[in-house]
Amino acid sequence: MPADQHSPAAVDLPALRDVVDGPLHEIAGRFSRFLADVWPHRALVIFTRECTGRPRKVAGEAALTGKITIAELEELKAAIRPGPAVGTTARLGGGAARTVWSAHDPGGTLLVLLPRSAPKPVPRPALLAGLFGIVATSIRQQVAQASPDYLTESLAASSERARTIVEMAAAQERTLVTVLTALRSTKLDAEGARRAATEAASDALVALRSARAADLAVSEEPAHAAFTRLRREVRQVLRHHDAELEFVPPAKDAGPLTGELAHAARAMTGTAVLAFTAQPALARLRIAWSCDDSFLRLDIRDQESGRLDADELRFQLAGRAKALGATVDVDAVPGWGSRATIALPLAVAAESTDAPGLSRLNRRELEVLRHVAQGLRNKAIAARLGITESTVKFHVANVLKKLEISSRGEAAVVALSAGIT
Repeated sequence: MPADQHSPAAVDLPALRDVVDGPLHEIAGRFSRFLADVWPHRALVIFTRECTGRPRKVAGEAALTGKITIAELEELKAAIRPGPAVGTTARLGGGAARTVWSAHDPGGTLLVLLPRSAPKPVPRPALLAGLFGIVATSIRQQVAQASPDYLTESLAASSERARTIVEMAAAQERTLVTVLTALRSTKLDAEGARRAATEAASDALVALRSARAADLAVSEEPAHAAFTRLRREVRQVLRHHDAELEFVPPAKDAGPLTGELAHAARAMTGTAVLAFTAQPALARLRIAWSCDDSFLRLDIRDQESGRLDADELRFQLAGRAKALGATVDVDAVPGWGSRATIALPLAVAAESTDAPGLSRLNRRELEVLRHVAQGLRNKAIAARLGITESTVKFHVANVLKKLEISSRGEAAVVALSAGIT
């Protein structure tokens, strides 16, 4: 941020754009660097239940952030009202009382800064909350749209759930120690020991059940419930469209979907539905989901129209499909009809994530990459996208940098390997 910190206009907007535009899993680090001059801090934590795989996004001293638990962040969030940032004392990192600067976004996302210097009022609390609101909104949009970057991050976040399990195991270990200590105590009679042991065990059981319920609430969603949400969203979007809609839900006994898979299925179905409704004279649209032991299958089809832009729809679905190891098949026959089928594996192997850096490309960079893969030069790409040739050169340079390659030929190979053609 620039030197003049007393005017809202002094905010470095290009730098803030870089904060929200980069990879989701690095957003805490980028935001930490952006805030460092005006709000110097040792550590930063963004806590959001929107991200099913990794609700904690941290930057700063690992020895400090590594001790901050989800339960502690939930307690802090409950104690702070949405609005300007506040300075308060919270128990974070093993129960230690620490001075923090914190902002609670109305959307439910929490920002925690641990100040570097001695405790003092939060500098420019309204501005800090406003900047964080932009970051929180960006995170929510990526999750709601199930962007390839969000999916890649979620699939790589199993360590976060493992961390939660470790936290729960540690809590139960403490409970067992408490119970055994009470039973072995020479200062308690038999009745007192039983009462102390019973209370400790009861509290631990309640905490364990609550933690498991909370974990499942953000990490899993029944397939039938996910489809019900999709149907409601599609009807809302197409409430003024004349096409007849037919919905075929998965079986009610179909197993649960991971949070990121449910998000992705709804987002990919929504993308396909919008592409189908762009056809002239669309009279009927059928949207179906089905599950087996290995795949969630999405099937969207029309009748008679057959004027779907199949290449464009494949391109729009390519990023998410690559992130999840999904297969996409799109066919359109004028006068007969169009159909898009997507098979999403229920269990995704680590190898199914995209080429290094591919998830870092934004939509415009992906469009440019697709045209590079087709062998077009900058002038031709500019004409197709309706932008200047210098802008194309800028995007190509960003693509090469993010993919960590040095030539257009290498970029074309990456694009072809990822199915972006």
